[in-house]
Amino acid sequence: MSNSTNVRASTLHLPKGNWSTVLDCLCAHFSAIPRETWLERMARGRVTDGDGNALGPHHAYRVGLRVHYFREVKDERPIPFQEQILHADEHLVVADKPHFLPVMPAGEYVEQTLQARLCKRLGNPNLVPLHRIDRHTAGLVLFSADPSSRGQYQALFRERQMHKRYEAIAPALPDLEFPLLRETRMDAGEPFFRMQEVTGAPNSCTRMEVIEHNGDLWRYALYPITGKKHQLRVHLAALGAPICNDGFYPTLTDEGEVDDYDRPLKLLAHSLAFDDPISGKPRIFESGLKLDW
Repeated sequence: MSNSTNVRASTLHLPKGNWSTVLDCLCAHFSAIPRETWLERMARGRVTDGDGNALGPHHAYRVGLRVHYFREVKDERPIPFQEQILHADEHLVVADKPHFLPVMPAGEYVEQTLQARLCKRLGNPNLVPLHRIDRHTAGLVLFSADPSSRGQYQALFRERQMHKRYEAIAPALPDLEFPLLRETRMDAGEPFFRMQEVTGAPNSCTRMEVIEHNGDLWRYALYPITGKKHQLRVHLAALGAPICNDGFYPTLTDEGEVDDYDRPLKLLAHSLAFDDPISGKPRIFESGLKLDW
């Protein structure tokens, strides 16, 4: 069993129901997790109330009770790529995420995530990502290091004051004029983890430039004005230039389900620019990674 000491706890406010114990509620709410697993976690003090008090198997259920628990995965598969810390101060941490590493715990990944690794390396369990990039995408991720200033940095994303630049390698589009603005409506696709363009008022927007030619492949600079899931991947695929090694778009392939470390998605979160909400000074961070042809 993995040790989640350096991972932030997940939180559940117990829903309305007729359970007699917290344990019964957890088993019903998380039906995929065996009762024995919850009993084992409780025995190790890995299930607590909002004040940090350990909850046992006989603790009475109460609607709205705040329960903290740690997600754990048996025999978690290591991801053999190392993140780099580009900047760290009392408020902000900037990291270069390698391909294939998730930003936050999800599914089969708990310790093998950028958040868990950084919490451990920096000894700060309060690290929270201010935004996310796909597991298959490499590049910059900003973390809040101090809960007291977190809201000021989150506002930069909400108010579109965080200027993001990505790079991608994809097939050439010689019949289109660049710079190009792609504005479409995106919605959930099939399977559930994919997105698609649909008819309707646009809710996604990306500005695209061509910055380098290499035969049938071009290097694109992408500036997402909105932040829809898989936005850049969907927009380029819809133009007829799916990003190299993309196993999700335009169609789902085996590459989208099984990691091939020799064929990373050619998409990089290259730079972030913003005015620091605390100091007021302009800040620019650039990834040290580069997409090879």
